[in-house]
Amino acid sequence: MRSPPPDPALVTYLAPRIGADRLAARLAREAEWERRVLGTPRRLLYVERWYSLQGWMRGLLRLAGLHARGRRNARRIALRHHRVALTGLPGVFAGYRILHLSDLHLDLAPDLPAAIARAVRGVDCDCCVLTGDFRALTFGPWQASVEGLAQVLEALAAPVYAVLGNHDSLCMVPAMEAMGVRVLLNESTCLERGGEKLVLAGVDDPHFHRAHDIDTALREVPPGAVRILLAHSPECWLEAARAGVDLYLCGHTHGGQICLPGGIPILRQAACPRALTRGPWRWGRMQGYTSPGTGSSVIDVRLNCPPEVTLHELRPA
Repeated sequence: MRSPPPDPALVTYLAPRIGADRLAARLAREAEWERRVLGTPRRLLYVERWYSLQGWMRGLLRLAGLHARGRRNARRIALRHHRVALTGLPGVFAGYRILHLSDLHLDLAPDLPAAIARAVRGVDCDCCVLTGDFRALTFGPWQASVEGLAQVLEALAAPVYAVLGNHDSLCMVPAMEAMGVRVLLNESTCLERGGEKLVLAGVDDPHFHRAHDIDTALREVPPGAVRILLAHSPECWLEAARAGVDLYLCGHTHGGQICLPGGIPILRQAACPRALTRGPWRWGRMQGYTSPGTGSSVIDVRLNCPPEVTLHELRPA
């Protein structure tokens, strides 16, 4: 069965930026994934199959007396402060604040967008970055997630930049950008302050779609510029380090979401060293931060792994 032809309006909008071939390949992969998930019986290795077991999962948590607590935890979104010292950072960027949200899964529960909006309202930042997974499922309608994003954006006063995750579709990009979000699809832009600039680059999903292209994202970056990279997952860390990235911001792992006491994750969701799957890390001269997630996946429950929004404050090394 062939994939349907891409929407001409979407082609007109995105092909000049990412190329017609890459656009067609990404959309074909999305369509193939949807057919595979919906058409393959009882393949529990697909995370989407777990959505059909939500009732069982909730029932088990209720029997353990943890369901209500886990739902409350998922809505108690903490504001974490993280200072980053970057070599070569222009002095005028000392104290520059980047608000980082990841894995919002905005259509998982009706009240989650409002909870996220409460967490970010009034936070003083210079820009906000969103590192993917706006939709709960990896297929199907995406409009509800964009409507939820609109609620969050109402609470933000700073410019907003984003990348797509493995749950997201390219079809979401025009609607997101119409609301003022700059989606970076293997692209870069400049953050400016006091006549100085630093580079903010973003790559398409490196986890499932394998659509990331760091070289393309950084091809217009001048030598010596400080480089901040947005990616959905930490899984392209080696390519980023080789490309001279200074700060790598990502998510995807949820920090485990439902963890054993002490924050020990039950499931590991990224093909990278464990040290890179939650919080601050370093690889050679490159620093990174993997958000444990702002929202929740599959069920709206968090145990021993609080959701967060992160305020990165830049300082010269």
